[in-house]
Amino acid sequence: MGKKMLPKSSKNNQPNLFYSKLRDMLDSQDPLVALAESIDWEYFNETFKKYYSDQGRPAKPIRLMVGLLLLKQIENLSDESLVLQWKRNPYYQYFCGMQEYQPAYPCDPTDLVYFRKRIGKEGVEKIFAMSVALHGKKAQEKQVIIDTTVQEKNITYPTDGKLAIKMIHHLHRIAKVEGVQLRRTYVKEIKGHRISLRFFRHPKKIKKAKAAMKRLRTITGILIRDISRNLSKEALSEYQKTFDLFLKTIDQKQKDKTKIYSLHEPHIYAIAKGKDHKKYEYGTKASIVTTAKSNIIIGVSAHKKNEHDSKTLKVALTQAKKYRIKPIKEAICDRGYRGVRTVTIDNQTTTISIPDKPLKRDTKY
Repeated sequence: MGKKMLPKSSKNNQPNLFYSKLRDMLDSQDPLVALAESIDWEYFNETFKKYYSDQGRPAKPIRLMVGLLLLKQIENLSDESLVLQWKRNPYYQYFCGMQEYQPAYPCDPTDLVYFRKRIGKEGVEKIFAMSVALHGKKAQEKQVIIDTTVQEKNITYPTDGKLAIKMIHHLHRIAKVEGVQLRRTYVKEIKGHRISLRFFRHPKKIKKAKAAMKRLRTITGILIRDISRNLSKEALSEYQKTFDLFLKTIDQKQKDKTKIYSLHEPHIYAIAKGKDHKKYEYGTKASIVTTAKSNIIIGVSAHKKNEHDSKTLKVALTQAKKYRIKPIKEAICDRGYRGVRTVTIDNQTTTISIPDKPLKRDTKY
């Protein structure tokens, strides 16, 4: 993506005649005020300077964007809610480096998306490393606790019928954008198949629902071939990944290990965690490493495959050791990590402690 010009730093420190400084109106004991004064913001200015150029439209200040990303995680807000709360909350504004109250939005919500893409994985890891370093010695405990959870994605409940209809609608949009005249759109026929799929659980209508699903897959393949024939070589290469994804989706079987559950998140998988209220969760498995006593998160890692918990230990510990000076002597895990006693990374061995099976005399606690 194109680079933007760094904003020019203002050297004018003269106080405003009509407004008091924002810092003077806030509670100095507030956690956000204390956190804002503990972070080395100049480090981010120097680190992220390479992502900007000397030409183009001036970008938003780096401290503002980094501060917004931190507030988003601290307060668990969406991009849209964050910019609205920033306008209303003077503590948010001070945290992001404002000297006076600003009665306007800090940026458009999409600017946060562009900033995350700009700094990439490397930049986000540096922000996380700074958050770990703020805790000093507490983040250097020899004992850590490791557990896995599911990083759920914002997708609808996946069914083959939904995916097929979404693919057909997407192909219609591609044809419209590229000016391709389809031999047939199948719009009216799809409406009937959509109704048939609604009753696929009814014993008397399963056969009709299966026939509708088979026909939707056929229509998807017909549209892909029809569009491919009428596109130029350059346009075809642009859409080839999309077409390959669609063809893989219509060919997949019920028990395929690499099954696609979402078109915009094709990398996710179904995870059965044994929960009573939710049989399956759709997302990626994530490992979280925290210190045993102070409970500080020192490592977070996502896993591309739905592996056994014991196989995720090496990745989780490698990620946690990036932001530490002292080695990790012991990792405490639950019984889901059975099968591994030690993990060695860079000649440093970490002992894996797992509780034994409960005895009859043991209480539930």
